[in-house]
Amino acid sequence: MSVQGMRNLAHVPELWRKLGWTFLILLCYRVGIHVPIPGVDTAAMAAFFAQAQGTLFGVFDMFSGGGLRNVSIFALGVMPYISASIIMQLLQVLSPDLKRMAKEEGASGRKKITQYTRYGTVLITIVQGFGLAAVLEGMKSPLGAPMVPDPGAMFRFVTIMTMTAGTILIMWLGEQITAKGIGNGISLIIFSGIVAGIPTAIMHTYTLTGDTIPYVMLPIIGVLMLAVTGCIIFVERAQRRIPVHYAKRQQGRRMYGGQTTHLPLRLNTAGVIPPIFAGSLLVFPATIAQFSETPWLQTFSQWFSPSTFLYNICYVGLIVFFCYFYTAIIFDPKDIAENLKKQGGFVPGIRPGDKTREYIDNVLTRITLWGAAYISLVCLLPQFLISYFNLPFYFGGTSILIVVGVAMDFMSQVNSYMISRQYEGLMGKTKLKGRYQ
Repeated sequence: MSVQGMRNLAHVPELWRKLGWTFLILLCYRVGIHVPIPGVDTAAMAAFFAQAQGTLFGVFDMFSGGGLRNVSIFALGVMPYISASIIMQLLQVLSPDLKRMAKEEGASGRKKITQYTRYGTVLITIVQGFGLAAVLEGMKSPLGAPMVPDPGAMFRFVTIMTMTAGTILIMWLGEQITAKGIGNGISLIIFSGIVAGIPTAIMHTYTLTGDTIPYVMLPIIGVLMLAVTGCIIFVERAQRRIPVHYAKRQQGRRMYGGQTTHLPLRLNTAGVIPPIFAGSLLVFPATIAQFSETPWLQTFSQWFSPSTFLYNICYVGLIVFFCYFYTAIIFDPKDIAENLKKQGGFVPGIRPGDKTREYIDNVLTRITLWGAAYISLVCLLPQFLISYFNLPFYFGGTSILIVVGVAMDFMSQVNSYMISRQYEGLMGKTKLKGRYQ
């Protein structure tokens, strides 16, 4: 935000209230991270997570903002809600009824889908809560002490109920931010969890300096991280604009249409979903290997260690696959082509209908390949630093993508709100009168 924008911010009290409401809810979320569920040895759990950075537990702990490490009421974080949202998006592609509900019924249809997403979140939370309770009962600390001193049916019931209530509370807090605050609530909750862990990661990096990391590498790493952040900002704003013309049409005595606009296609349409899914699948063998002494499973886990060539090749392949897969789910060229045809719009040199659909699909296929290459480079470069310089997981590519993307979206909404308020104030001051007033 510019200096002039900061000055204008002081004159918008409504925005200050929204910002205050947003930060108050995020503060409540961070307080809840440190409220543990009963019956778990938290000290033993913290010692376990010191060795779990390369496993699925480390990924979930990052998205829960440290809640899983603390075995808090928010241990599952927003992952059940994200999973339910993705499942609903998939079902809208597969189910004609849900697709019709989302597109033809308007606000009421979207409200029903949101309600179904909430029900799905509760169901997924119950399943994951049961699984986590069972895993905790079988875990031991590095010293051999059990994580759960008093396991049993009562512990599982309390854990499931506590985590379900915690996840529902997080979901409600996110919706309150979206409705009464600034920005997307769920994204800001993930953002706050990652940012809260950055100071710890920096301190960890500082303690490694001199022994594991040479002193000369610190400024190089700092410059490299700034360069990666700048590249992410540049690419996240990149668009492929397809020109669209609207033919003139007459209704009564008035002539409509005739303007020229564009259809913006983002270079990174899929966002951060591909690296999240790809990383979760590849660290799954390492997670299972922690609870098994089977030789072939240990060997398989070593093959897919983050420092191996096989892991990186599979990681890139899965990122490319999920980029195309998720883009195909959230962006349908056929619907775009049909809407343009109904509104009298056309791409210059391309026939409306199927030819327009094919053209948009070809353009989207090409830019998605570049988007997948960009995500792969961003995720592999920090992975290289983690493997060879023992940097913390919070400097991973997925973390940077989420932090930069959410921060850009947040600042964009703040600027949009300020512009809209200034426009309303300008229209209020003019007090335009009609011809006969």
